[in-house]
Amino acid sequence: MKKEVILELFGRFEQACYRYEGVEYWSARELQHILGYARWESFYNVIIKAETACQNADTNVSDHFRHITKMVVLGSGAQREVEDIALTRYACYLIAQNGDPAKPAIAFAQTYFAVQTRKQEIIEQRLIDVERVSARDKLSKSEKKLSGILYERGVDSQGFATIRSKGDQALFGGFSTNDMKKKLGIPSAKPLADFLPTLTIKAKDFANELTSHNVIEKDLTKESQISQEHIDNNKAVRNILLQRGVKPEALPPAEDVKKLERRLESDEKKASKGSK
Repeated sequence: MKKEVILELFGRFEQACYRYEGVEYWSARELQHILGYARWESFYNVIIKAETACQNADTNVSDHFRHITKMVVLGSGAQREVEDIALTRYACYLIAQNGDPAKPAIAFAQTYFAVQTRKQEIIEQRLIDVERVSARDKLSKSEKKLSGILYERGVDSQGFATIRSKGDQALFGGFSTNDMKKKLGIPSAKPLADFLPTLTIKAKDFANELTSHNVIEKDLTKESQISQEHIDNNKAVRNILLQRGVKPEALPPAEDVKKLERRLESDEKKASKGSK
């Protein structure tokens, strides 16, 4: 997510917040537009799901979703009474969790309402962490997909490991998987990808998807053909990075993604506990 988008959304959520009897609230009507929902009916369906999640968590729904009415000014200048809901931070968190993650505002809100702080830099860092964890999860899925395609063509687990290693060597300019672990100071028993920066994780994922696609399109059946295809795809991805001034083998290691996952899960648990 671009920094300017983060700053804009941060400002809008901050401005929409108000306090009543010492508690932070957000208007559902205002939140609807910030989160990118054009119709109240569509957004209200998300609220219902959030209320159900609140109830399933053994939490008093009315403590966090306070149904009220308010007067709004119409285009003609006349006023009309409309339904609104005063939402606590926890209610907003549940709404974000049940919203459409494809909407940038929803993705931002999932972090904004999960952390117990309103410091923009902390929220921005968490978004970066979420993106990296998401990228690592996607890489795991693309590896599993590729492994399944290769298994159907007679490539066993050992063969897949060899092909994947050759792909790494092509992506990292001759450095093998173990070479990269030593270079980055990664324990030999840990997966290399768990310590790679987001950009490199996405590069590996893209190469996997290219290989999966081409193995099927070209109907490759021999392990040697598939291996060369994977090498070529990783080289192609490497060339793209080099053209943009990035040497994947020269990038510094990142924090263990497993630690990031635990920290993000802790934030979510705190958001839930803070509701009770």
